[in-house]
Amino acid sequence: MPDAIVEQWAREPPLTAEVRRPLAELNRGFLELRGFAAPQFAQLAPAQIAAAADCPYALFDLRFDDPVYWAGRLGPEEAWRGVEDSQPADPEAVAFVRTALFYGWHLASTTGLRARLLLGMHDRTVLAFAAAPLRRLDALAIAESGQLRLRWPERDSFWRALAEAARHADTTELRRVQLHGLQFAAAARLR
Repeated sequence: MPDAIVEQWAREPPLTAEVRRPLAELNRGFLELRGFAAPQFAQLAPAQIAAAADCPYALFDLRFDDPVYWAGRLGPEEAWRGVEDSQPADPEAVAFVRTALFYGWHLASTTGLRARLLLGMHDRTVLAFAAAPLRRLDALAIAESGQLRLRWPERDSFWRALAEAARHADTTELRRVQLHGLQFAAAARLR
């Protein structure tokens, strides 16, 4: 991990309760969205979903690791004008994405390290979000709902293990699986 990130981590611990609580709420909301999360979560009870969602990283992805994409979306006003005219495919997904974008904007605007660690934002994406006018995010929610997907969709074994640990209320196994997700997030930061 680059020294600058380690130094910033020491100054600003990113995983305070006020940061983790809304992230867990977002993760839970994502896992409850039918058609977006892994199918294994559709069979879980609300308490089991809440247990699975209590991760120190986002379980959803909105291409936050793609700075070129977000530079275009959050760049000059001409680039995003008319975005709000798009027809949403799923109103619940749009509502979720709106909340996730505002959360990402808040993290990027207050402490970029948290946006990097919790949401997997690229450094340049953090800068684009921090500089974006707040009013722009609402207009983007409709169009960006089409970008919503599982984080690490290629990791089927992770998603199955997370759902199974939550289903069996196995706290030790749940933390072990969640640690694997933390390793995926760290590996993505080092690329």
